[in-house]
Amino acid sequence: MFRRLVFENTAALFTFAAFITAFSIYVMIAWRALRMKRPQVERFENLPFETATPSARHEVS
Repeated sequence: MFRRLVFENTAALFTFAAFITAFSIYVMIAWRALRMKRPQVERFENLPFETATPSARHEVS
């Protein structure tokens, strides 16, 4: 009466494609972070936070 649709191979293919896509994005971000030059790292270290945090206030107790 009703024909069953088999999606197992398609679902596995989409799952694998999504994993490869996410993995490649994380590898690219890590690669760019590791290859950053020292002046750029120091500039990012000194960027201010939008809200004051305890470590950013430099309060002496």
